[in-house]
This record gives sequence, C-alpha cells and structure tokens, in this order.
Amino acid sequence: MEHLQTLIIGAGPAGYTAAIYAARANLKPVMYVGNQPGGQLTITNDVENYPGFPEGVGGPEMMEMFAKQAKRFETDVRYGVVTEVDFSGHPHVVTIDGEKTLTADAVIIATGASAKWLGLPSESRLNGSGVSACAVCDGFFYRKQTVAIVGAGDTACEEALYLSKICLHVHMLVRKSTMRASKIMEERVKNTANITIHWNTETEEILGENVVEAIKVREVSTGKIDIIPVQGFFVAIGHQPNSDVFSKYLEMDSQGYLITQPDSTKTNVAGVFACGDVQDKNFRQAVTAAGSGCMAALEAERFLMVLESKQSVVEV
Repeated sequence: MEHLQTLIIGAGPAGYTAAIYAARANLKPVMYVGNQPGGQLTITNDVENYPGFPEGVGGPEMMEMFAKQAKRFETDVRYGVVTEVDFSGHPHVVTIDGEKTLTADAVIIATGASAKWLGLPSESRLNGSGVSACAVCDGFFYRKQTVAIVGAGDTACEEALYLSKICLHVHMLVRKSTMRASKIMEERVKNTANITIHWNTETEEILGENVVEAIKVREVSTGKIDIIPVQGFFVAIGHQPNSDVFSKYLEMDSQGYLITQPDSTKTNVAGVFACGDVQDKNFRQAVTAAGSGCMAALEAERFLMVLESKQSVVEV
C-alpha cells in the first residue's frame, strides 16, 4: 500500500494553491484531480476579478497556469476520483476509483462545490456564453444590459441586487408566489426600481444560437408563455458541496459544507484540512479559495512537524 506524506484531493484554485505551498515546504504533495480538473473555472470564459491579470484571463487558461506552477515544484498530479475514505485512525486511508488504496499523514480536501442547474439543454449549451451561476464573477460583462436571474433565496436576492447596480434591468424569476429569502432581503429587492419580480414563473428555454438573446418563461398557474429579451441569464438556486464521500467522518452543516475551526482549515479529524468552496458557502470566489488553500498547506506543514517530532520521541 502506497503511503503519502501529503494528499490533496481536488484541483481548483484551493487545491493547486495548497499544492504550491506544500511542495515548496517539501511536503511531497500528491494531488488527485477528481472529475473536474481545474474546478468551476474551467467553464468560465473570462476572469477579470483575480489579482494579477489586468487584461483578464480565461478560466481554463488560468487553471492551466495554476497547474504548471504546482508541477514546477514537483507536485505529483494524478488523475482519479476519491471514492472512499477511512479517517477513523492514523494514517488516513483513501481509496481511488474504487480500486487503489493508499494512506496519508495529512489530507487536504479541496473538492469544491457544484452549482445547481435547471437542467435545460440550452442552459448547458450556452454556459459561458450568457449563462452563469455567479453574478459576482460574471455580472460585470453585462453592465448596462438586461439580464434575468432564477432563484428565491437570500443568495438570489443578493445577486439580483448586485446586478441591479450594474445592469440596465434585472428580471427575477420566482417559481412560487413567495420567496424563501429573509423578509429584509425580499423587501430590498421589491424596492429596487430596476428589478422586476416575475412570480409563479418557470424558465422553459433559453433562446439564442451562440449567445443568450432571450428567455421563454411560463406562468405556472395560467400556462401563459412569454418571451423576455435578455443578454445574460444567471442561475442562483444554490450550490452543492462535493463532500458526500467524507460524510461518515467529517462534521458538516445541513447543506453539506464541511465545518472547519474558526480562522482555520482544520476539520474535526486531526490531520485532515478543508479549503475552498467545499467549506465556504459565503464567498465562493477563486481568490478566497486560493487563500484558504494556502492556509491549509501551512496548517498541514505544522501538523506534520508535530507528528514527526512525536515519532522521533517514540523512536528514541
């Protein structure tokens, strides 16, 4: 059975930043990239809010640069998906693709979160060409244009309000006659002049050959179909943290986000650290994910130093 000093699970901004710091600290990191190497940025055409890129950069291009930097410091990047873990003892046991089992002294979890989608074929086809799951990331591209946003929770309200400050008009599509959002957030949306709330409304289709041009919506109670011209379509119905495989051993909240100690990436299991969107439901930005990846590597380094000193005492 292969034994690793440091195992990194996931290959987005958090995972690659953790790898860079861990490799430079001679922690010999091995990274398994999972189902989506590069994370959600690989489906983001343009990134303009990450520091150091004054002209912006493509999401896939940026993640390729992250990968090259991690490999430069001899991170062992491997393809494979973690299908099972055993954190009941130490070292930690991890199974890859249901076949290969290995052990690790320190584990850094950076598996991210996946946006929830409506499931429309046009939504997938136009993803990155007018369809987005992050208003803060992509809203800037639709300044002084008309957009639509789907959702009824606090996040949807926050993103609608954010869009209202930079877009000409925002159509907010709410499937029911009420919102799940807090009353104060709902009132803020209702009192914003350039936000129109469409109650009892579902999205039938996103229209446009190469870019979003309009949406076809249906009024639930009457079945009436309308076409609303828009240039951007934002889905804000939630995110799903990629944490199921760890549920037996790690504490998580009701939504599945891993719980870490305050101002730390430490989980409830010693030697297991979580960083990026799998433990962050508030910000979900590439730059915050990268920052927490740095934190995880530094904390893993300290953990391994203490572990090594204890082992030295035992050997003596």
